[in-house]
Order: sequence, then structure tokens, then C-alpha cells
Amino acid sequence: MGKTVKAALFDLDGTLINSERRSMAVWAMLLDSHGVVHDEVVLRGFMGRRGRDVLTERAHLFPGRRIDDLIEEAFSFHDHPDLPGIVPVPGAAELVRRVAAYGSPIAVVTSAGRDWAEERLAQVGVRDLLETVVSAHDVVRGKPDPEGFLLAAARLSVDPAHCVAFEDSIAGIAAAKAAGMACVGVATTHPGTELTAADLVVADLTGVDWPLSSINDPAV
Repeated sequence: MGKTVKAALFDLDGTLINSERRSMAVWAMLLDSHGVVHDEVVLRGFMGRRGRDVLTERAHLFPGRRIDDLIEEAFSFHDHPDLPGIVPVPGAAELVRRVAAYGSPIAVVTSAGRDWAEERLAQVGVRDLLETVVSAHDVVRGKPDPEGFLLAAARLSVDPAHCVAFEDSIAGIAAAKAAGMACVGVATTHPGTELTAADLVVADLTGVDWPLSSINDPAV
């Protein structure tokens, strides 16, 4: 990267919280309820993206169904007792606190809705450390489009070139790179070998230091 990093932009699901398996289970329930045959490849297509965008692309699988109704049905599964639990990604809260203590601005850029994001960030205990949250409803185009990351950088008044994004998904990494940001890939939901578009890949956020003078900083 070679440029001083001034701001940290975090994805939420899969980056700050381990929730992608839960999300995949919800989408599996939706597909099952409509008799849509699926496998892990199909389900992984939802990772890191707004559900509305993925369902719109796959509308042919749900003839006669409105996207809004499908979204509402998916939300109805969120309280299902068989869903996996949600826990913070190791090192996530500690890294956010480290960034905040240094004085660098922090944003979350998520494909999830605002209510979900606010609740989960409070659960991790870092909501009060964030300057802004860009949710699914704040953008016209979701990841892999860079709109969300660019909006967050604008809200923070930081040049995208001086931002580093932390992302677990292929779509999220593509969005961050398209925004002109450096990106740390977090291999919580994808093998590190699938995150090669990131500038750096880590297993989780344990031991990730701040500040980063370079994405190749040996302190990372």
C-alpha cells in the first residue's frame, strides 16, 4: 500500500461477529420452503451481499413471489431455535478499541439492515466507538459495488486511499478494492486461499495491530 492509514472500516457479519453460518442457515430455510434445490455453493452466494440483491438475481427461482415478501419470510426464520449462535470474532472488539484509543476514525460497512447492525455492535460492545454505520438501506448498490465504502469514507472525511477495510467475504473485498482502499481479508468464512484479492489475509483479528503504516507492516 505504501500510504499512511488514517481510518478503519469494518464489515460486520463474518468480520466482527461469527454469524455467516447462521445467515446461510436462514437462506437455506427460505430456499427449502419454496422447494428450491441448493448446495453450499448456492448458499455461499449470499455471503457478504445484501439478501435483496441476491434474491433479485435469482427471482426466476421464486415465480410469482415478490422480493419484499421473500425478505420478510427470511426475517421470520431469525428466531428459529436450531440456528447457530452468534459470537464475536476473536480479537474483534480488542482491535476496534485499539483503533479508537489511537484516535483513528472507525466505520462499519455492512450488507445487513440497520437494526441488526446496531444490536450486534452493541453485543460486541463497540457501538459507541464508531463514528458511522453504513447499512444495507443506506446505499443503492450493495457489495461488491464500492458505494458503501465510499459513503463511509466520505462520512469520515478521509480519502479512500488512506482507509483500510477489514472484510471476510469475496464480495466485500472486491468492494473495498474497487473503492481504492487497502483490504485485510479475515479468513473466518472463506479459506485464505479464496481471499487472495486482499492485500493481507489473517485467520482472525487476534494480534492485528494499529496503526498500520503499510498493509505489509510486520506488526500485522
